[in-house]
Amino acid sequence: MSPRRRRVDDPLWKSILEQTFSHFLRFIFPEADAVFDLSKPFDYLDKEFETLFPPESTGRGVRYVDKLVKVYLKDGREQFVLCHVEIQSSKGNGDLAERMLRYFYRIWDRYKAPITAIAILADENGGYRPVVYRQEFMGTSLRYDFNSYKIMDQEESVIRANENPFSVIVLTALLAIKNKKISDEGLKAIKHDLYDDMINREMDKDTRQGLYDYH
Repeated sequence: MSPRRRRVDDPLWKSILEQTFSHFLRFIFPEADAVFDLSKPFDYLDKEFETLFPPESTGRGVRYVDKLVKVYLKDGREQFVLCHVEIQSSKGNGDLAERMLRYFYRIWDRYKAPITAIAILADENGGYRPVVYRQEFMGTSLRYDFNSYKIMDQEESVIRANENPFSVIVLTALLAIKNKKISDEGLKAIKHDLYDDMINREMDKDTRQGLYDYH
């Protein structure tokens, strides 16, 4: 199987985020259970997001996935979670932070509700770690910070020890980055290893199937 065929397709990221979103929130935010009402269903606003940001060509060498989700807080208020997955970046492109700012102000203008944004950097560019957008001119300044999680920075042993089902997704992406030239036999061994990791975590049937499909 060639590296091209093994590359995770963009639609799989959208699907797996829906199937594991409560686990994703707990993975990114350790205090998630105290903040979010995870007993209420999530509202995935794909169509609304495309209305705000019509699909466009991302340019050669740039691939990303966006997910806008309405969640509820423990006090009953609505909040929006924007998840941006950067799958492949153009080195030196430098527009992710600006794009995250545009997402923020357009979503705020549309919904007038709190927003937290997370950029998952699943690319292979070691020097690509945007976390803030800054702009300043003649006494007027703007700073926008957002959450950023770089998969290739993670320690494999730490991810394996994490019992959260979403850690299997991170581990899969991490191993794909680290083993780009692996043989078919090596790939098969990794997949079996990942399946064992998945079985050792407590999760419902749909989540387990989604993780298996992701592999």
